[in-house]
Amino acid sequence: MTQASYSIKVVVQQTGLSSHVIRIWEKRYGAVVPLRTNSNRRAYSDAEIERLLLLRDATHAGHAIGSIASLPNDCLLRLIKGGSSSTLGDACPEEVQNRCMVAIRALNTRELEDVLQLGLLHLGQHGILERVIGPLAKTIGDLWREGIITAAHEHFASAIIRNFLVRNYKPFSQSADMPTLVVGTPAGQLHELGAVMVAAAANDLGWRVIYLGAGLPAAEIAGAALQNKARAVALSIVYPTDDPGLPEELRRLRSHLGSIPVIVGGRAAVAYAGVIEEIKADHPATLSALSKRLDAIREAAERAPIRAQGNSRTDPQS
Repeated sequence: MTQASYSIKVVVQQTGLSSHVIRIWEKRYGAVVPLRTNSNRRAYSDAEIERLLLLRDATHAGHAIGSIASLPNDCLLRLIKGGSSSTLGDACPEEVQNRCMVAIRALNTRELEDVLQLGLLHLGQHGILERVIGPLAKTIGDLWREGIITAAHEHFASAIIRNFLVRNYKPFSQSADMPTLVVGTPAGQLHELGAVMVAAAANDLGWRVIYLGAGLPAAEIAGAALQNKARAVALSIVYPTDDPGLPEELRRLRSHLGSIPVIVGGRAAVAYAGVIEEIKADHPATLSALSKRLDAIREAAERAPIRAQGNSRTDPQS
């Protein structure tokens, strides 16, 4: 059975949306992906019309299209029905992200804290970190760079999320055999949300985390790692993407650390891919990949106790 298809003129009549809005939602946000006829005209299905109706109603309810365009239909239905932040029911991670963005746009501290806390209850520590806060941080950065939200929104969100992570991701009971991870951002990198997320993820995996904060010189990061016999150092690089001094900082860090593994993440890290490869550092693209790398480092450490680190010239990936 073939699926019915409709011209954009028919979709305009059925949804009440203008053709301009429909095209913007398609091109900019990927809200729908219509087929093309032989004459290259758009052909919409019943399912796409249904989705456009849901998106229309959700935007009329006050939700920004950029925050909801990727939500599944069941999440859109819950938004339209006006589910409050006091209950998330069987909320999907995308819905939690959307409610967080609504609170961020409104600079509503209480709302953002409440939604994060409820998301934690429903998704657990690992779930909210990987499935909500990680994608949310990327969305916030993208919207800020595009000028859709202001620097005030970005700083507000970072501060609230940082406090939430610090409050809820307390280290487990420390023991002498727990591996140590030093976390921070290198000199010139003052955005620390990514580093806090790494610290929270490592805590969740049973690492002893020494969190150094933002903007430290290579010598100080290395000193903390060597003094505490760290198994690895994790850095977050978020902004800017063109710091001329950062490559040399990373080279100095490698020189000081010797064989200690270095992990470099953050949305700006790809801009420094050359030097990251040069110093043989890891560059996990997601929190899930970070977790796997930390597990691998821990397993390797359990097989081979720390020997001469510091200025050792052995392979840093070992």
